[in-house]
Amino acid sequence: MTRRRHLPDDDDISAFRQALKAAGVRRMATNQADPGKPKRNDDAQQARRQAAVESNTFATTGRTSDGRVEAVRPSEYLEFSVADLPWRTFSQLKRGQMAWQAGLDLHGYTLEEARLELESFLRDATAQGLRCVLVVHGKAWGTTADFPVLKSHTNAWLREWPGVLAFCSAIEIDGGTGAVYILLRKRGQ
Repeated sequence: MTRRRHLPDDDDISAFRQALKAAGVRRMATNQADPGKPKRNDDAQQARRQAAVESNTFATTGRTSDGRVEAVRPSEYLEFSVADLPWRTFSQLKRGQMAWQAGLDLHGYTLEEARLELESFLRDATAQGLRCVLVVHGKAWGTTADFPVLKSHTNAWLREWPGVLAFCSAIEIDGGTGAVYILLRKRGQ
């Protein structure tokens, strides 16, 4: 049995639009998620970079390696969890049912800049007590590699970070296999 959908008449549409306008609803400019891409002229970012340059410890200060990593395919689904993470928690993360509280977009960064930004972002998120964050790494191939360089390195770096309990590729609306949800350890755990 098929049910015909009721099509509103012009008066209904007009009344609906007036109600939206009266409620202060504005038309969306884009229909894409905003991962909170950092501003390139951010003072805090510049201060972190300057401190890193002055300390001359680019390769040794981080907790993540900068060596060779296992290449992943552009459309490959990424997932990782610590052994004692409850199945239900990881399942909710994989279905996108945990709201992410902050985001980082790594597009446009060199490999070293991306590593530093990711480390800084994870430290800041942990210090703020955030539980779930989104990192957009993209799926683009590097100019000198035949695999997505940032995606492959992000996969390796997150597995090494002590505060990461789990991560997995995001659902399509948040970037699909070009982004990951990261579940962070609670402070004091």
